[in-house]
Amino acid sequence: MIKSMTAFARKDKKVAKAELSWEIRTVNHRHLDISLHLPSALIAHEHKFKEVIRKKLARGRVELKLTLQESENESVDVININEDMVKSLLNACSEIKHLTHKSATLSAMEILQWPGVIEKKEVIADDLFKPAQSLLENALGDLIIMRETEGRRLSKMIRSRCDVVVKIVENVKSRRIEVIKLLREKVMAKISELDVNVDDNRLEQELVYHVQRLDVDEELDRLGAHIEEVNAVLAHSEPVGRRLDFLMQELNREANTLASKSNDAETTKSAVELKVLIEQMREQCLNIE
Repeated sequence: MIKSMTAFARKDKKVAKAELSWEIRTVNHRHLDISLHLPSALIAHEHKFKEVIRKKLARGRVELKLTLQESENESVDVININEDMVKSLLNACSEIKHLTHKSATLSAMEILQWPGVIEKKEVIADDLFKPAQSLLENALGDLIIMRETEGRRLSKMIRSRCDVVVKIVENVKSRRIEVIKLLREKVMAKISELDVNVDDNRLEQELVYHVQRLDVDEELDRLGAHIEEVNAVLAHSEPVGRRLDFLMQELNREANTLASKSNDAETTKSAVELKVLIEQMREQCLNIE
């Protein structure tokens, strides 16, 4: 089953005295490009989170943000004092008093207001990693479901365009006899206008030459073969975006050749319709993983 590269997912979970929240957005990209924003408590585990993502996704720009919100309703029973910081402040006061021979003291309240004296008790990072990893896997699961849903829509659209391409190819093939007949009539009409005698063998040789020069059977066969390959690739379960992009290039190449060889208005019109259909498919293939 093919997957789109465009999706969004969000997962929240309460852990101990905190709430974790993953938010994931993905868009199309040639390779897997991960942009990960983590709270400071979990930055050390960035590579582990990225490894989880690489196991789940193959292509696309992936923007992830993990939010850590500590519970505000937790009661504060104890104020934790940074004793080393307090000692450093007192020692500094003593040094200033020694150097200036003036009194230099700090009140208890002033010490408490000094940055870093009161230690904020944070949730331990090691206690957060496993819940955050599990929550990430759940969020990625939702993301993949959304990518698969969009992938089914893309697959249906591409298959419908493939069916139209097949019909156009069949119509062009069925007109080849008529095109050759019209070419012969056109040449004979020109000869009649000139009112000259023409060697029949020479005429046949020239007609064969023109028919061969304008022969598009090979291009039509390749168009049909490429369409069969597109339908086969759409049934694969692994990432196929790059393969489909290559097939769209090949289809466009054959459509261009068909247009350049055409000496028939209907065939030229068919070639233009093919190019429009192929471009529509190509735009959608760019969004497939």
